[in-house]
Amino acid sequence: MGKVVMYSSVSVDGFVADENDQPGPLFDWLSSGDVPLDESGELKVSQTSYDYTRTYWDQIGVTIVGRHVFDMTDGWGGKPPGGIDHVVVVSHRPMPEGWDPEAPFHFVDGVEAAMAKAQELAGDRMVEVAAGDVGGQVLAAGLIDEVRMDVVPVVFGSGKRYFGSVHAQHLLEDPEVVIQGNRVLHLRYRVRR
Repeated sequence: MGKVVMYSSVSVDGFVADENDQPGPLFDWLSSGDVPLDESGELKVSQTSYDYTRTYWDQIGVTIVGRHVFDMTDGWGGKPPGGIDHVVVVSHRPMPEGWDPEAPFHFVDGVEAAMAKAQELAGDRMVEVAAGDVGGQVLAAGLIDEVRMDVVPVVFGSGKRYFGSVHAQHLLEDPEVVIQGNRVLHLRYRVRR
């Protein structure tokens, strides 16, 4: 079974979206360099960020997101982002009407069911869990192995929290990775068991 990683770009004060549910400049680092991050050529980062991020993306087999993220992105048009094989959507509602049932998106009710489906699909590859409410629920359930953050130099003051509505203390190990890119600080922590 692959590692389970909670991930997102995040403001210095710990938000993955502002109070209007918008990412603002959180993804500006993805256009702050001259090295294409994927085949589209739309995302260009520094060589340092490329070396870190591309290696990470290549390990992901499945991403777990909440229905809110799915709806906001319009399901990425039925194609998982970043070349990921499958997306598991935590939702109490069925897939949208007219949604292509052949698209590699799987709708499940609850984080435990999402994790079981994601691990089945990922095999020995990594399962990525989007930070926010669903990520916080998976962390609270003790199912996260590692926390990765791309910290962007912006302060939102309020908004959607990286760890969602987690109310208990969770200890992380000292950072295993601290990498400075253009307009971003890449951090990686193992979750203390």
